[in-house]
Amino acid sequence: MENSTDLSERISSVLEEILPVQHESDGALTVQHDDTFASLRVVTIAQDLDLVSLTQILAWDLPLDSKTRARVAKDAHDTLLGTVSLVEKVGPQKAGPQKAGPQKAGPEKVGTTKGRASKTADVLLRYNFPAAGLTDDALRTLILMVLSTGADVRRGLVGLKR
Repeated sequence: MENSTDLSERISSVLEEILPVQHESDGALTVQHDDTFASLRVVTIAQDLDLVSLTQILAWDLPLDSKTRARVAKDAHDTLLGTVSLVEKVGPQKAGPQKAGPQKAGPEKVGTTKGRASKTADVLLRYNFPAAGLTDDALRTLILMVLSTGADVRRGLVGLKR
């Protein structure tokens, strides 16, 4: 039975034939595929059970609005190879409209603006699978199928056409 280090090296070997692979200091592998980035790491769940955990960044800093939410919900429902998820981010406050008319004296300063948080979102695809028993070709093919699924979702999110 191969250990998690052997499996990680095997993944690197089968992917380096076709994709740029970067070895991270924490043991993860980072690959680039079709305008996306993915992290792959081997996680030991139990003795003789290692999972490949793939997290692919599909899009970042998208406006967090009903259109984005609806698209991600549809992709999450329709995607079979992986789980598509929306990660909400709250950014720095934007200045709101300046107050008009007479101002009250007191704790509120005259002429101040109300701030409201800028909301954006990142979209990720996650997929975990046991790799035991997979040949090198099957391992490469499965990873590429997941990465291609993520790239397809990305194109729909950012409006890219192929």
